[in-house]
Amino acid sequence: MPKLKLKIPHSLTQAEAFSRIQQFLPELKARHSDKISDIKESWSGTTGTFKFIVSGFDVSGTIEVLDSVVVINGYLPMFALMFKSTIENTIREQADVLLKE
Repeated sequence: MPKLKLKIPHSLTQAEAFSRIQQFLPELKARHSDKISDIKESWSGTTGTFKFIVSGFDVSGTIEVLDSVVVINGYLPMFALMFKSTIENTIREQADVLLKE
């Protein structure tokens, strides 16, 4: 499985960034319920694990909310390898909007 690693800087407090990230996954599911299913997440402090199915393929990883950066580590299905840069850019764009002051 191709690995995805992103570091997204933010200027929010860690608590505010964490709150916004936690609210995002249910919104993502609601907006893309035709493509995304079985979203599971669990948190230990400000580090979370996630897993969901996109168009029949498993996607999983971790999100760590730090003082000035959000670190996303994930694993994509093999078929997504040729779209990896597009996926990374989309995540960055969405994160920039989500974490904007």
